[in-house]
Amino acid sequence: MIRRDMTEVLQIERASFEFPWGEDDFIQCLRQRNCIGMVAEHDERIVGFMIYQLHRTRLHVMNFAVDPKCRRMNIGSQMIAKLASKLSPHRRSQILLEVRETNLDAQLFFRKEGFKAISVLRDFYEDTTEDAYLMQYRFQQPVETETGSQIARLAG
Repeated sequence: MIRRDMTEVLQIERASFEFPWGEDDFIQCLRQRNCIGMVAEHDERIVGFMIYQLHRTRLHVMNFAVDPKCRRMNIGSQMIAKLASKLSPHRRSQILLEVRETNLDAQLFFRKEGFKAISVLRDFYEDTTEDAYLMQYRFQQPVETETGSQIARLAG
């Protein structure tokens, strides 16, 4: 993710969340040394993004969204697969993320991708008193499969 991606990323963010991040939130997060932004492109436009943090033993997804017009096209799954490919049994062996209790679509998506809810985080969000589910994905040995790619490029 680079600065010129921000306009499209912010459009996807606003279309995806009731309480979206602002540009300052993205910039503040991406200025951290352990924070990485990834965008998914299709037909030369950004159709999804992910921001994650590198920690010693895990990756932590801070923000993740796919353009609502491009959902159910395997884009989110490909972004998760790209992130999961960075795991290893010896170093970073898990991915963690939080999902709003009311965001059933995200819960079901991440569950389909192999995540499990491991705890409830009470009053997690600053903008509401809503709880979050802490979800975890653990490293798995890769399985060779042939899949068609909807994404022209994953940058990150």
